Parts: sequence; C-alpha cells; structure tokens
Amino acid sequence: MDYSKLKRRPPFPFETIAVAVSFSPRLEAVLCEAKRIANLFGAQLVLLHVGDKTPEKEELLDSQIKKAGIDKNKSRLIWMDGEPIDTILKLCKLNIVDLLVLGAIEKENLFRFYVGSVARTISRRAKCSVLLLTQPSVHPKRFKKIVVNGVDNPKTQHTVKTVLYISKHEKLSEFTIVQEDDLPVLSMTIAESSTAPEATKIKKEMMQEENIKLQKIVDSLDKENINVNVKTVHGKPGYAISQYAKQKDADLLVFNSPDTHLGIFDRIFTHDIEYALANLPCNLLIVHSRV
Repeated sequence: MDYSKLKRRPPFPFETIAVAVSFSPRLEAVLCEAKRIANLFGAQLVLLHVGDKTPEKEELLDSQIKKAGIDKNKSRLIWMDGEPIDTILKLCKLNIVDLLVLGAIEKENLFRFYVGSVARTISRRAKCSVLLLTQPSVHPKRFKKIVVNGVDNPKTQHTVKTVLYISKHEKLSEFTIVQEDDLPVLSMTIAESSTAPEATKIKKEMMQEENIKLQKIVDSLDKENINVNVKTVHGKPGYAISQYAKQKDADLLVFNSPDTHLGIFDRIFTHDIEYALANLPCNLLIVHSRV
C-alpha cells in the first residue's frame, strides 16, 4: 500500500465514501443515507464490516443492500475479522477513503457496537473525514442547515471550504460559521498580569484579530450564490456552538479534526469537540484536512 497517496490529500472532493456496517436495527437506514451521500458526490461506496462472515449475515446484508437500492456492481463490500476500531481505520487507509459514514446515538453510552463509543473513538482517530448520523432514515433528506466551527486554527480554512463544497452539492443558499468568544486559557493568563480593564481590552483585541482572520477565509471563497454568515456566541468552546446548533435546528454541525490524540484527561476535562461528541446536537461531520 502506498500511503503517500494519503499525505496532504485534500479533504474533498469525496471520491470514496465508506460506511461501517453493523447489524443493528438501523442498518437499512444507515445504508440508505450512505447511498444518498455517495450519489450526491458521485463517489464510490465501500461497505465495511468487521466480524464473522456467516451465511445468515450474508443473506441479511444482501437483503438490506437491496432494500437500500445500492447497486452491488458499483460498490464494494469488504468483510474482515479483527478488533472493530483498528480494523475499520486500517481499511479506510487501505482504500483511501475520503469520508467514513457511521450511525451514532445522540448521547454516549457504553457497550454499543458501532452506534456508541466505537463510533466516537473512530471519529477521534480517523485519518479521513467522519460523518456521524444521529437520525438515519430510510428516506434520507438533504442537509439544509449547516453550522461550522470557526475556531482560529490552520485547519479551519480547509473545513470551511469543505462545507462550501457540500453546500454547493446540496444546493444550499447559505451556511453559518460560528466563533466562540470564550478564550479560557488566554483569559486566565491575561487576568494574572493585568487589571480588569486591561484584560477586557486585550481580550477584545484578540477577538478582533480572530474576526479578521476568519473574514479573510470567507473573502477567499468562491461562494457563487451562497451566503456565508458569521456568528459569534459566548460560552465554553465546543459547548456553546453545540447549543447554538441545537437552538437553530441545524441538521449538520462541522468541526475540524482533533489536533492531537486525545487522552483520558481530555475526556475528564471536556473541551471543544468532546462536548459535541459526548452529546450530539445533530449529525456531526469531522473534517480531516491532513494539513
């Protein structure tokens, strides 16, 4: 396998889309959603299942594929034994997957196969973009309201461009970039060495600097007829944007992929994307830009 094909590969176009197959009650719905998304982007669909290959499972999966209307001649089905998380991640690399689709429940629980902690662990470690579907349907609907995190990070420009790419395919008229104005670590640093008025002034200047950076990203986009709204909300990073997405009835929330491998302390002291993963407000897309 030539992994150099993955290095610095842009997050879009979505040429290969994989879906993790589990034999849950929502299997048909997840397959229908994956088929819609693959058709939307003209991508090849790859179905991945980790586990024993038995005649009963083959028969059931074949019937579900037919119900979902997936053309077996235009898709691939891969079965493999192994530990689910590592095996799925490996298969995504081997097949140069651009987007992995997973069914997910809104709130994290233990002992859920593909629909709970496994899906969330994959989303944290994947080297491709991951779409967690909270309410998959056998009658999929297009994404209509998209909210994207506008955090000050080199990855954000790639994530915003990916959202624009999705918006054009979904024929949306607008999407919203949200900035969160709570800068806890920097605020604490400022507060230790500054008076309250000085801290307020410095924080305001920092937010203005972030706004300028974000506006440059927006101005650089080939938006065509799509309006890109910028909204600032107050609150803990990750939590505030999740609440905003919920209040606005968004059907897709978009984050950058995590900067580093998250450890146990990141789970205890929840921040950023962990808030959204712990309690999904809607479907969640994590864009892996490979920068």
